[in-house]
Amino acid sequence: MPLVGQPAPDFDMPSTKNLKTLDERVRLSDYRGKWLVLFFYPNDFTFVCPTEIKAINERIQEFRDLDAEVIGVSTDSVYSHKAWIETPEDKKGLGGLDYPLAADFTKEVSRKYDVLVEEEGVALRGLFIIDPEGIIRYQVVHDLNIGRSVDETLRVLEALQAGGLCPANWRPGDKLIEV
Repeated sequence: MPLVGQPAPDFDMPSTKNLKTLDERVRLSDYRGKWLVLFFYPNDFTFVCPTEIKAINERIQEFRDLDAEVIGVSTDSVYSHKAWIETPEDKKGLGGLDYPLAADFTKEVSRKYDVLVEEEGVALRGLFIIDPEGIIRYQVVHDLNIGRSVDETLRVLEALQAGGLCPANWRPGDKLIEV
């Protein structure tokens, strides 16, 4: 079911926001007044997932320059997230991360966002852009085997922020459609 144009389902999850203590949760209300890119991925310590997480991390400043925060979510525990972040890249870890991973261990949030594969207990690769008022403005869901494009996510975020009608293949700086 499409969620675009609807209020984003609320969430409150343990996270790696404070990697030392793991005592800082992430809540939708924490991001009110900012854009939020909320993305779901299947599992820690896998193959496609780290390519996406690292690709976003390499461009996190571009998201922040657009007044957007990023949260990654899987159904793994916050302890698994911590171990993955702290594991060096040459040992199949992330080797550090500049945005939080949230633990949807109960799978409640994945269900609310309609990305949970019930039989497997994992989330599809869902990505949601939530505006500063808490409304979902964009969603895309990929198969488990297909990674997402950071370029496209940034392009869509900028198009949403442009505040007008953006034609196909619109890029930042291009003209909007005038009616």
